[in-house]
Amino acid sequence: MKNKFSLALMALIILAFSVPAFVLAQQKRDQSNSSAGVGTTSKSGSPASAPVRRPRTHNSVNVVAVEQDFNEALSVIREHYIEGNKLDLNNVYKSSIIGALRTLDPHSNYFDKEEFDELKTDQRSEYFGIGASIQNYSIGESVETYVAATFDNAPASLAGLRFGDRIDEVDGVSMHGKSSAEVRDKIRGPRGSHVKLTITHASTGKTDQVDIVRAAVPQPSVPDAYMIRPGVGYIDMTRGFNYDTVDGLQTALDFLHKRNMTSLVLDLRNNPGGFLEQAIRVADTFLPAGQVILTQKGRNGLNDREYKSRNTDPDRTPLVILVNDYTASASEIVAGAMQDHDRALIVGQTSFGKGLVQSIIPLEGGAGLTLTSAKYYTPSGRLIQRDYSDGGFYSYIYRGGTLRDNKDNKPAGPAKFTDTGRPVYGGGGITPDEAVKPQLLTTMQVRLRDPIFFFSRDMANGRVPALEKYKVDRAIEFGHDLEATDFPMTEAVFQAFKAYVSKDANWKIFLPQLDRNSGFIETQIRYQLAQAAYGTVSAVQVLTREDPQVAKAIEVEPRARDLAMAAMRSRLQQP
Repeated sequence: MKNKFSLALMALIILAFSVPAFVLAQQKRDQSNSSAGVGTTSKSGSPASAPVRRPRTHNSVNVVAVEQDFNEALSVIREHYIEGNKLDLNNVYKSSIIGALRTLDPHSNYFDKEEFDELKTDQRSEYFGIGASIQNYSIGESVETYVAATFDNAPASLAGLRFGDRIDEVDGVSMHGKSSAEVRDKIRGPRGSHVKLTITHASTGKTDQVDIVRAAVPQPSVPDAYMIRPGVGYIDMTRGFNYDTVDGLQTALDFLHKRNMTSLVLDLRNNPGGFLEQAIRVADTFLPAGQVILTQKGRNGLNDREYKSRNTDPDRTPLVILVNDYTASASEIVAGAMQDHDRALIVGQTSFGKGLVQSIIPLEGGAGLTLTSAKYYTPSGRLIQRDYSDGGFYSYIYRGGTLRDNKDNKPAGPAKFTDTGRPVYGGGGITPDEAVKPQLLTTMQVRLRDPIFFFSRDMANGRVPALEKYKVDRAIEFGHDLEATDFPMTEAVFQAFKAYVSKDANWKIFLPQLDRNSGFIETQIRYQLAQAAYGTVSAVQVLTREDPQVAKAIEVEPRARDLAMAAMRSRLQQP
């Protein structure tokens, strides 16, 4: 029975690769929907499998036999398993396909219709909902969901939702004790549909029912750009490579150049990847024509392709790129190309290490597959894919309870060399030129997030004595560039917070720890108030300006300039 079920899993995969799927993949390619981190050969413009029927072979006969084995195994399970009459066939088929794909590699995956629709929505840099960021906060055992901020011109903003409003019910269903993810999923829905929220307003304490029509809510993949220091520009590119990435990057560069930018920090931390075409065009923005961006190699020469820059007038601003454990795939393509050509210094932590390209293959009924169809190599010839030969998906993704332990992540591949002769290595992501640990929260700091939020909520609504000037009594000012005069943290603010904590039985045990965490507390209060006044995107500037990895990126900008100049001289001296 076990052997038959394994064969059945194989049958499902073989059946999924039938002619209709390849027809749809070809249509995707023709529509120029490129991808690569979720990468795709069909979307990148590489040859896709043609929708041509092939002669029946011995394998074709095996498919029929395996399908029969699967049906027989399923019948036996339904007849003899203790709860066989309650089987959810959709879950059985789904887990069977996913189980089979997991034997191939960690990145080939199956999506049911709902998941595939969400994937495509994410790639459009939008979702359907009300346009608000929400978070869980608790007092004692009571866990509630609160509005952190609304988005510009989104339904939530137009309906009057504000920072600190509590979400009590969604369509008559209580949200008390629910996770913010559960509340989010309940609020989202089809465009044009209605959702009824029961809200307790932070400003008045009154409970109100609000009927909101869901709409498309933009989530740009380049949400923010600003001058983080005089002459130093910063571009937030942490959300993924979607349809709008290159346009967003160019808009950000134009904005910063008008403000006399002389060097740039490009933040790719937490960027999970996305469309291959967009990654190539981002690299093309900074590399001169003729320089290799990546080489793609498929099975038996299929899908082999070399991508080069075509830009005769690239942006030459000295560049530092930030990466971390969650920087993956398409974002690693950009970081690897910049490092190999000495166009940028890489700062942070070793990146995830995904060097596989997936084709996105729609299936009948609205489901879909992402199937690994090629490997990619950086310009110096590095394959950055880390090892997955043990076959364990969990051990591949997680090590020691965290995403990865960088202390043990030493270069595993052979040495390759950058344009100026610096050694670089593959086999496990992009190793930074300057390794900097992230700013991690202590257990106490995690516990302090609740009183910090409620204190900031009261401040924003003018309920903290002698600090009424911090009241936010206006609509969110979107697109605001944070200034030092915005919500300055003073001794009076910190003392007011200490008094606030001392009055609540749930929190007064934190009092002995407050002084040693004063910097963290003040930064977080300022962040919460900035969310109330300027929205989440601008508020993140508070955290970025206190980030040690960003500080190191700014510090090494002169080295990035010298490195890029050395690479240019080396290129000009070549015959």
